[in-house]
Amino acid sequence: MRIPTSTGLRAGPRQWAGLAVLTLPTVLLALDMSVLYLALPSLAADLSPTGSQTLWIMDVYGFMIAGFLITMGGLGDRIGRRRLLLIGAAAFGAASLAAAYAPSPEALIAARALLGVAGATLMPSTLSLITTMFTDPRERALGIAVWMIAFNVGAIIGPIVGGALLEYFWWGSVFLIAIPVMVLLLVNGPFLLPEHREATSGRIDLTSVLLSLVTILPVVYGIKELAKSGPGTVSFGAIVVGVLMGVVFMRRQKGLDTPLLDPALFRDRRFGSAVAILVLALITTGGILLLGMRYLQQVAGLSPLEAGLILLPQTIGTVVASLAAPMLARRFRPATVIAGGLTLSALGFGLFVLAGTEHGVWATAAGSAIVFVGAMPLMVLGTDLIVGSAPADKAGSASAVSETSTELGVALGVAIMGSLGAAVYRDRIGAALTSDEPSEAVASARDSLEGALSAADHLPAWAIEAAREAFTAGLTTVGVVSAILVAALAAMTMVTLRHVRPTGETSEGAEEPDGVKVSPALTESGPER
Repeated sequence: MRIPTSTGLRAGPRQWAGLAVLTLPTVLLALDMSVLYLALPSLAADLSPTGSQTLWIMDVYGFMIAGFLITMGGLGDRIGRRRLLLIGAAAFGAASLAAAYAPSPEALIAARALLGVAGATLMPSTLSLITTMFTDPRERALGIAVWMIAFNVGAIIGPIVGGALLEYFWWGSVFLIAIPVMVLLLVNGPFLLPEHREATSGRIDLTSVLLSLVTILPVVYGIKELAKSGPGTVSFGAIVVGVLMGVVFMRRQKGLDTPLLDPALFRDRRFGSAVAILVLALITTGGILLLGMRYLQQVAGLSPLEAGLILLPQTIGTVVASLAAPMLARRFRPATVIAGGLTLSALGFGLFVLAGTEHGVWATAAGSAIVFVGAMPLMVLGTDLIVGSAPADKAGSASAVSETSTELGVALGVAIMGSLGAAVYRDRIGAALTSDEPSEAVASARDSLEGALSAADHLPAWAIEAAREAFTAGLTTVGVVSAILVAALAAMTMVTLRHVRPTGETSEGAEEPDGVKVSPALTESGPER
């Protein structure tokens, strides 16, 4: 397969200033995903939502983002990525204002749903604009690293910012922080961000939009139900419906002149391999993040602040690894850098076997840090492979696929690895507890560690300790399984991405030994500005 290359131009001050602007909505989106958890108690006291309404207030935002990513990626390719970004920013600001002053649970659910739809315009738009602004592959990889760091920073500062606001203001204040951020984007975006749209774009196919929604939404809902309630008819039924609709969706795309999501993207081995590896790797990291934080607080007894502080090296490490990955990819093949990082992650997962020892806290903290530092090369270079291997006119769709893969990978990780940990817990605690204890307390303890802790007044101390040991056994099991899976992914990476050259090498007119032409996605050259 012969893929032509051309020379990319170096970015100037305007492009780097534009990147700074693009980090604004990225930080905000990550922050908005976590900040509401802190506001929930005061929100519940003010609006008095039912249990079902509370779940929808929390979940509808993520559902809408996941469901509309594909649609918004294709729409941005058609009407212009900057235009869609600015429209989405205005809509996000308006929806944030509506959420802050929502008079009822129903109004807040509707506002959160609109926030999710608006948020779905921001992620693929920001990522695809980076590919437009940075045509030199080395600079594009660095831009994606900065974009990734901005997202991580948003997730980290979410609880801090939210806690500070709730200390002095009402729950709605956590939504108002979006207003000045979006104003900055709307003021500076038209001057610093370039416009790019598909050269021969057709009308968006509304049937494809509907099919994409009934593909993603049932799958995400089913995965969340699997994580909350375990295997069941509802969770598996929703996932099956989503998968079947996905088949119908892809079949329709093949018959359209201007598909919402071009199936040809997946014919590129770099694109398909990077998507698959990204999803599988996020299954492991998503699961261990949830279990590790629970271990530190519910087993080791750390406060949320202490748990956050002990994971601070993880945060610093991910920032360094994100910036180092594109630098290393200039000298070494991306497959080598990604596989090396995944191998490091496998070693980090292995440290979780020490969670049951006297060094459990530090082993868990060190293991988490190593896992996420090792995952950063995949997050940065994998994302660069996905968006860089797509044609310029399809960068929005490719970015949407990348973001959807991330959403599904993390959700699957929470569901699958969480279910594995829960299964080990129930097996261990069932053998430890006898029927001599009060039945309700025993039932709570057998269900989860949270149940055991809530029934602590009705259980002997040895039973609580048994529950903590059972949870730790689940954590170590997940660590071992994740280590094996990630090690296999490292080998898979070396096989499927071995033909992609370092970004510091040119490939004009050169072919790999098996005749595969190197994509401009990860070479020194790129499309002319």
